[in-house]
Amino acid sequence: MGAFVYMLRCADNSFYVGSATGDDLSPRIDQHNAGAYPGYTFSRRPVVLVWSEYFDRATDAIAAERKIKGWSRAKKEALIRSDWTEVSRLSRRRAGLPKRD
Repeated sequence: MGAFVYMLRCADNSFYVGSATGDDLSPRIDQHNAGAYPGYTFSRRPVVLVWSEYFDRATDAIAAERKIKGWSRAKKEALIRSDWTEVSRLSRRRAGLPKRD
């Protein structure tokens, strides 16, 4: 069974990144909006799905979720826009200098 990685924009304009197994992401988004579980989105409702990707393997989805959670806001916004040039640019070393040998 596969899994989705998804990003929500919360009412306070923050982002939440999560993952869910299955073939339909709608029930999970509904759970967030209903406040079914206490957590990050509970006090930041309503939430809106702004990005998602399906992975055939749940382990790949979990790895992607962990990676995206560590990204800057700017990089997450570039992902939402599917601006791969900007995602790549924001992935470079922060100092902007090549590694020394």
